[in-house]
Amino acid sequence: MEKLTNKVAVITGASKGIGAGIAKSLAAEGAAVVVNYASAKEGAEKVVAEIVKEGGKAIAIQGDVSKQADVDSIFSQTEEAFGSVDILVNNAGIYQFGNIEDVTTEEFNRQFNTNVLGLLLVTKGAVKSFGEKGGSIINIGSTVSRITPPGSSIYTATKGAVDSITQVLSKELGPKKIRVNAINPGMVETEGAHAAGMIGSEFHANAEKSAPLGRIGQPNDIAPIAVFLASDDSRWLTGETIIASGGIR
Repeated sequence: MEKLTNKVAVITGASKGIGAGIAKSLAAEGAAVVVNYASAKEGAEKVVAEIVKEGGKAIAIQGDVSKQADVDSIFSQTEEAFGSVDILVNNAGIYQFGNIEDVTTEEFNRQFNTNVLGLLLVTKGAVKSFGEKGGSIINIGSTVSRITPPGSSIYTATKGAVDSITQVLSKELGPKKIRVNAINPGMVETEGAHAAGMIGSEFHANAEKSAPLGRIGQPNDIAPIAVFLASDDSRWLTGETIIASGGIR
């Protein structure tokens, strides 16, 4: 039997990259999947079509995770389509690198509203939907919170917050049968990384040199870890952060 048969999963920011890879992998293991997106409708619908083509269940739901009304809509639509939620993957995130001289209130709020406030609002909605049966929450952090690269003060701060929130909520939600874990990827080749000019850059080259496994990651390196954390295989794990970086620390 597939590991996630009869489970319902919401993956935020799942129209491309790591989120899309996780959505497809959870669906392949039997979960009914909600592919959340903020603006990339075409990408989300493509992910849904790929899942359905393989015999899985999926729908795309638009919603800005930093807005309470949108979050409420995500869960009401999910429950109408599939029933109560069992798995949440907090993947939605944005980044912009810049030196301290580039820091603005607007950029700070932009990144924290999605990466931190969004995670908290969606988690609140998931806890309500989980109900007494509990569930699994998987936060997507980043190795930037450990390697602290120059020019990443705002983004690294958001991911440091994700690390701390994972620990807090694992303790807070454990009595409700809700497990909270995190995956902190290193550099992963995604559409966003290409758009930001990171692929083929000096940063890319340095990441490969630093990696014991000699390469940067791919979305399909991260997705199986999410399947593990979503399934009963990890039933005794909570409050854990898995560093998925090819060995970079």
